[in-house]
Amino acid sequence: MDNGNNNERDMPALYSGKTVVVKYGGAAMQSGGFKRGAMEDVAWLAAAGARVLLVHGGGPELSALQRRLGMETKFADGVRYTDAETMDAVFMALCGKVNKGLVQLIQNAGGRAAGLSGIDGGILRCVKKTKPDLGFVGEITKVDTGLLDAVLEAGYVPVISTAALGEDGFAYNVNADTAAGSIAAALRADLFITMSDIPGVLRNVGDASSLIANVRADEIEGLIAAGTISGGMIPKARGLRDAVAAGVLAAKIIDGRRPRALRDALAGKAGGGTTIAQAQPQSPPGISAATEATI
Repeated sequence: MDNGNNNERDMPALYSGKTVVVKYGGAAMQSGGFKRGAMEDVAWLAAAGARVLLVHGGGPELSALQRRLGMETKFADGVRYTDAETMDAVFMALCGKVNKGLVQLIQNAGGRAAGLSGIDGGILRCVKKTKPDLGFVGEITKVDTGLLDAVLEAGYVPVISTAALGEDGFAYNVNADTAAGSIAAALRADLFITMSDIPGVLRNVGDASSLIANVRADEIEGLIAAGTISGGMIPKARGLRDAVAAGVLAAKIIDGRRPRALRDALAGKAGGGTTIAQAQPQSPPGISAATEATI
């Protein structure tokens, strides 16, 4: 019996009215085919009645723009150093080209989407990150869901780029993985899924067969200290962990390069990925524990 097909037929009933936050980023965004397929899945999920919110990265596009402009690119613990010129590039690449491109793809797939940044409506408020000092990089202090709730209630998919407004009035670049986790927590999302260019948490980097399918939230820092989670995977894992700790019912990282990756994950089909949960996870309302284990 193909339980995955049965689950997919049940999707409208399972996810209608549920809040699903999707973080989309990594090299999966570089392929037009992968990106188009992922946004078709987002539109499909919204059509099933889910309240879907998309938070996106776009680091490769930002790095490409910086190279064209002759700007240096620097990172620390997977987070980009952002000076004033880089912040201008964030507005151009992430809040502009990437954001509107994703909105266009969702619209073309039959969905309705609205492109926003974290500055709009004061969605994301932050203070300057000082340890380490990464320039105009912020740490989120508040998520105001007022505008997000209004857009969701109107039947649109909010598509969020993660520029944030600082308490000092300046604009800051906020890591998209961290922002997505904070937004998922503030919305008390039923599901938080990160789509990236990696299969999940790997015990041996580069070896997909070493995938760790399930990780407790309280194990994340130990895996970082051991070097199992490193580089750009650090903010991803911490964002998922923090969302779960704040009450999000299920969190998972999946390989967004796979066709129908989001749809298959939600339908409970095999496809890898790492689920991050509390020691005693609870199933989201309307979703069985067996299905949750694959989400």
